[in-house]
Amino acid sequence: MNMKKLLTFEDMGLVQWGVLNEEETGVYSAIALEEGFFTPLPETLLEFIRQGNDGLLALADALEQNEKEGAIEAKLLDTIRILAPIPHVERNIFCIGKNYTEHIVEFDKTTNPTIPKYPIIFTKATSSVIGPEDLINPHKNVTAELDYEGELAVIIGKSDCDIPISEAMDYVYGFTILNDVTARDLQRNHSQWFHGKSLDTFCPMGPYILLRDAAPDTFDVITKVNNEVRQDGSTGEFIFTISQLITTISQGTTLQAGDIIATGTPSGVGAGFNPPRYLHSGDCVEISISGIGTLKNKIK
Repeated sequence: MNMKKLLTFEDMGLVQWGVLNEEETGVYSAIALEEGFFTPLPETLLEFIRQGNDGLLALADALEQNEKEGAIEAKLLDTIRILAPIPHVERNIFCIGKNYTEHIVEFDKTTNPTIPKYPIIFTKATSSVIGPEDLINPHKNVTAELDYEGELAVIIGKSDCDIPISEAMDYVYGFTILNDVTARDLQRNHSQWFHGKSLDTFCPMGPYILLRDAAPDTFDVITKVNNEVRQDGSTGEFIFTISQLITTISQGTTLQAGDIIATGTPSGVGAGFNPPRYLHSGDCVEISISGIGTLKNKIK
């Protein structure tokens, strides 16, 4: 089996993780794969990520053995609930602002954008993480300017500090999709962006982790609101590459396996329209990234 995507899911009340089958119709559960196999697999996907290449080799062996013996069947995706790949995130969520020139144009309302010399780095509270199909709370008592930001997210695969740019991609475990949901009025009211981007449910993530070796050189990022395309960009438009981001963030700060880097959003956010087109209850946001899949969430 060509192993490409991992996921965390809930089945009959039990949270577990596994490997997406080649048809992308079902998942091979890690719990089922380890039965009768000499190498126990970790209970969570985060613990598995921490095993690095050794874990991937053990998982590949388990898949090969079970495939030969026909010992297990994939659980159909429509019978399980897919969660964020790393639910209730125990690691950092680093976010990058203004990493696409056209987004700077729409965000700063200028035709002569100032390109940042260094990456703009902020964080989202880990308590904001939800999974695919989970409802986004509009927090109407807190904000009147709810917005979306479709982003490619990088999953760090091993821990280190002061990572040289020539080695940075070796630290990438895989990629997933992240919606950097933002309360624009809170973002505007506070000098830092943390509060406006960290309300509960403001970090939908998933549905899968695409392993680094299965990833394309660049990704297309498309965001739809109620089936209308709002964002259509490519990571080839990055101002700062993934390698530059990893190197910069790791300077003096140890990146840990399982850390997440949201790489910035292309143009087309609600705040960029005139008048702005913010989200409202009942709206549906779908973010599709080539090679990974689609992250879909509705506004409560």
